[in-house]
Amino acid sequence: MMRALYTASTGMYTQQLNVDTLAHNMSNVNTAGYKRQRVEFQDLLYQTLKRPAANEDTNQPVGMEVGLGVRPSAITTIFAQGNPQPTDNPLDVAIVGPGFFKVEIPGRDEPLYTRNGAFKIDSEGNLVTSDGYIVVGVDPFEEGAYDIVIDKNGNVTYMLPGEEEPVEAGQIELVKFINPAGLQRIGSGLFVPTVNSGEPVDWDPEEDHTIRLEAGYLEMSNVQIVEEMVNLITAQRAYEINSKVIQSADEMLQTAGNLRR
Repeated sequence: MMRALYTASTGMYTQQLNVDTLAHNMSNVNTAGYKRQRVEFQDLLYQTLKRPAANEDTNQPVGMEVGLGVRPSAITTIFAQGNPQPTDNPLDVAIVGPGFFKVEIPGRDEPLYTRNGAFKIDSEGNLVTSDGYIVVGVDPFEEGAYDIVIDKNGNVTYMLPGEEEPVEAGQIELVKFINPAGLQRIGSGLFVPTVNSGEPVDWDPEEDHTIRLEAGYLEMSNVQIVEEMVNLITAQRAYEINSKVIQSADEMLQTAGNLRR
């Protein structure tokens, strides 16, 4: 059986996965805090037909090896900064830098992490995500709270009727990871630490100036739609070329099978 059939089929499979990943990126082009993904490839094993030889009688510096295709090796998350978009909502917070918000989920012992800062206030006065998960570090707001302010270090204050001084509600806790690409994505913009990501490191705004918060902004997706379209066209053409290889191999086998006719 011709190797080209199986080799080209691996190319079609990997490009299909590539297109799936590109489609996911483009579908999340307007998702706040979304980080694009990229498929990485590796060539498969090689079949050695002739080894190179170098001795007193022969000098053949180059051998013969036939590759057996390609496979996807990883899908990497690219944590490049997304563009901050103004919203005029004081509860919207964008992270500028490599940090993550820490959120608590009912029924789960360990916190989860997100870049989506579209926060709300629930019926109990807690600062929560759109899914109702509590943002760690901020105390519940008292009834009648207004003029909520979140500064660049995550300190939260608000005013109460009849009071002249702002009330301190705590500080939004942020963390960093030595290898963010090792985080596990579980959907809804949430990440789970793994052995590969390393343990979360708490952010100290007094010592670490690589991160700041911008209230009234949301960090949008870092997907560049033009770049994704170019990658999509490339993947589509690569898929088509591999299918042509299979057709050509099939025609060659058909010709060989018709030799006795």
